[in-house]
Amino acid sequence: MDTIKRQKVEAAGGKVVTIAEFLDLSPEEMEIIEIRLSLSKSLKKFRQQEQLSQQKLAENINSSQSRVAKMEASDPSVSIDLLIKSLLSLGATREDIAMAISGN
Repeated sequence: MDTIKRQKVEAAGGKVVTIAEFLDLSPEEMEIIEIRLSLSKSLKKFRQQEQLSQQKLAENINSSQSRVAKMEASDPSVSIDLLIKSLLSLGATREDIAMAISGN
């Protein structure tokens, strides 16, 4: 948030907090969210590089298109294991996955 907006919120009696503070998340919970987001973004990137539809990827991993859509949307019902399995099925290496997790 830029300084002017922050000042307006505070002048109106509001308080500016982080997402973690608002949701009362621990640092570990925030890290898991960030990892899930990075893996989801990487999955979509790899799928598109391979020119696969969500349906085709779903067939390759014995899942459904709607599940792939949830993976790419970082749905919390999707396990990190499934995200990693799907990335590996697209040819991602351990190094690729490590880069995604590290946020690079």
